[in-house]
Amino acid sequence: MGLLSSAMLTPTPGDMTAAISSKETILVVDDEASIRRILDTRLSMIGYQVMTACDGNEALEIFRNTEPDLVVLDVMMPKLDGYGVCQELRKESDVPIVMLTALGDVADRITGLELGADDYVVKPFSPKELEARIRCVLRRVEKEAIAGIPNSGVIQVADLKIDTNKRQVFRSDERIRLTGMEFSLLELLVSRSGEPFSRGEILKEVWGYTPERHVDTRVVDVHISRLRSKLEDDPANPELILTARGTGYLFQRIIESVASEGP
Repeated sequence: MGLLSSAMLTPTPGDMTAAISSKETILVVDDEASIRRILDTRLSMIGYQVMTACDGNEALEIFRNTEPDLVVLDVMMPKLDGYGVCQELRKESDVPIVMLTALGDVADRITGLELGADDYVVKPFSPKELEARIRCVLRRVEKEAIAGIPNSGVIQVADLKIDTNKRQVFRSDERIRLTGMEFSLLELLVSRSGEPFSRGEILKEVWGYTPERHVDTRVVDVHISRLRSKLEDDPANPELILTARGTGYLFQRIIESVASEGP
C-alpha cells in the first residue's frame, strides 16, 4: 500500500466522537484502488457518505450528478489530472477541495493552491491527518460568529460589500465568487482591520494548524494572492489587503460598516 498504513484502518474512540451527524458527502478521487478503498472505509466509519472516482473524467461526471460537500483530489492521475479537475470545478463551484500531492514536490502543492484548492495533504499520509484537514475545511465553510464583525454581519468598503451572514462578497451588487477558505481568510482580516496577522496566526485561525506542526506558509501567500486577484482593482498594487512587512498581512482600516441588509 505504500502511501497509507493499514494499521490506520480502524478509527479510535476519539475519531468516532468526531463523527458527522449530517452525513456530509465526500468525493475521493485517486487512481490507486488501495487508497480509494482505505479512505472509503475510514471516512464512512466516522460518519461521512463517500463516493470514489479513479480518474479526472469520472470525477467530473460524478460531481455534476451528485454535488458532494468536499472533494479529495489526487494530483497524478490518467486522462485528466488533479490540476485539470480543480480548474474545471472552480469554473462552476466553490466546493472545498483538498489535494493529495507527492512528497517533497513543492511545485505540486503551490500549483494546486493557485488553481483553487483549499488545502493539501502530502503523500505518504495517515488517514487521520486527512480526516483532520477535511473536518477543518468543512467547519470553515459553516457560518461562525467572529468578534469584530458588526451585528448586521454586513461590511461596506468602498464599492465592496462583505456579507458574513451569507458568506458572500459583492462589488456594485455583482457577486464575486470566493471559495469557503478564501472567505474565511477575508473575514478574519476584516475582523481586525488595520491590524496585521502573522502567517502563523492565519494558519491557526483559518486552517486550524497548530504551531508545532511545520506547515508551508505559502498556503497563506497563495490564498492572499487569490483574494487580491478577485477583490483588488490592481492586484500588483493592493489597496485593501496589504502586506505587513516582516509580519504577514492586514486589511486596510475600515472607517464605516453597513448595518442594513442589502439585496
